[in-house]
Amino acid sequence: MVLSLVDLCAKEVVRDHSSSPSWLCCVPRELYDALLRAACSGGRPLAVGELVQRWPERRLKVGDRRISGLNPPNRLCIQALLLAVVRGLSDHRSMLQVLDLCGLQRDEGGDPMGGWSLTVALCSMLVQARAGVQARREGGLARRDGEGERKRVLALEREREGAKRERAPRKREREGEGEVAMETNGGEGRGAGRTEEEQLKGVRRRMEQERRRGGGGGGGGSGGEESSSREGSREVLLQVRADLFVNARSWERVRTALSGPDPLRLSCRFLRVEELSVSNTRRLLELAPPRGLLGVDLRYSSLGMEGLASLLPLLASFPALGSLRLHYCNLELRGDAAGQEEVLKEVALGLSRLPELRRLSLTALRLPGHLRLLLSSLARPLHVLELPYLSLSPADLAFLSCSHHASSLQRLDLSENRLDASSLPSVRRLLSSASSSLLHLTLSGCGLTDGLLGALLPSVTCCRALRSLGLALNPLSLAGLTRLVKGALGMASLRHLLYPNALEEYQPGLPELPSSAQLLDWPLDELQDASATSSQLHRLVREAGRTDLVLTCDLLNYHHDLLD
Repeated sequence: MVLSLVDLCAKEVVRDHSSSPSWLCCVPRELYDALLRAACSGGRPLAVGELVQRWPERRLKVGDRRISGLNPPNRLCIQALLLAVVRGLSDHRSMLQVLDLCGLQRDEGGDPMGGWSLTVALCSMLVQARAGVQARREGGLARRDGEGERKRVLALEREREGAKRERAPRKREREGEGEVAMETNGGEGRGAGRTEEEQLKGVRRRMEQERRRGGGGGGGGSGGEESSSREGSREVLLQVRADLFVNARSWERVRTALSGPDPLRLSCRFLRVEELSVSNTRRLLELAPPRGLLGVDLRYSSLGMEGLASLLPLLASFPALGSLRLHYCNLELRGDAAGQEEVLKEVALGLSRLPELRRLSLTALRLPGHLRLLLSSLARPLHVLELPYLSLSPADLAFLSCSHHASSLQRLDLSENRLDASSLPSVRRLLSSASSSLLHLTLSGCGLTDGLLGALLPSVTCCRALRSLGLALNPLSLAGLTRLVKGALGMASLRHLLYPNALEEYQPGLPELPSSAQLLDWPLDELQDASATSSQLHRLVREAGRTDLVLTCDLLNYHHDLLD
């Protein structure tokens, strides 16, 4: 994609930071977005800071801005952006009210900031900015309280002087009437004097009551200012939205950022938690704002079925939650443990209370024969179902092929679930039901031999919307791979095919039906030219004129697909 004239000019403008004073004062607000894109793409942190500190709009979105020809912001630019946000709040030059950083950690560049570092930096910025705002507000309240107190003292002094001036003529009149009159009316004079003192005390009492109520009798409306400032302290100055990555090291920083007062508020779109205890995970979900959370990803945590059952009621408080991913969370049923079935029913009940759930990923969940209980409780069909390392039984696959989820699936991952002749009819029926909706299919490490793949391939090629197909770590010969590629060439929508190494490329001694772990660890035969197989397959693609189809034989991609 060719850059627009505005983007090209913006790159030239931000190239020389020494010239920024000459254009920052006169640049129209409509060009700030293009200038910020150019500064981030060109790695100009000083320009990024200058622009964000003077941002003229109420909203700034930095993440998910993928424009061809422009690089994503590097680490220095992101740090400059966060620092400029704090400075903009301090000097009130920025109009920024909503900062959206969602998707920023997924960008790739020369020096990207990963999700973990970005989360720590963002939470540190929020804590720092919140402390600065609170300090300025407390200082302003102290100054206003001091001014109000000074006005009240002056008003009290004026009342006292007025009372003295009123008493002076009366005192002189009483002295001129003589001793007799004073003797006759002495009681009354003393009574009058006492009445005036009581009046003065009444004025003081009334002013003290007004001061306590915040009315500020003679304080010139300082109580109203104090009340309005307290009301304003509850307003949100800046709303920050981001994807949060939380582990044991960053947990305290994230907790502080989420539990702080309102002037700066942090909300989350996707939450990824790794190696965190059940109690801290529960506390994190309690602190997260309920609105706006779209997905939760829990990884490498020893939740257990009981821990997951305790977390699911908290997840039900997020009305927009559409994705739940559980990777290696020690979720399995043990036959020797009592009450396991009841816990599994609690988990199923908790899943049923997530009405917007469309993506469910369960990695290494050892629950053979219990898929019906988990998925039948979901009222609405899933669009993404990822079940790698799940030890699925033929009964599980039979249920899945007939469930209400089958016809709506857009992504299906059954990797590392052993398929055989008994389970193949269910898989074929499942693919037939999902033929119009399925976009991504992964059957890596499923033990598919040439014969099984030959029986399954007609059902795969009937998926007319399929865009990617993963078959890594399956024991296929060169003849089986050739048949696979020829079948893929007939799928007009297919754009990517991940295939395994041919069995002929491995050293002798490989078992007749090797597992995926054996295929992964077994050394390749140096005498066999692996590139010859790749060249043969790619030649088939070129002869068919399918330049849009990419063939990949890469085990690293296979592992990335499992954990992404």
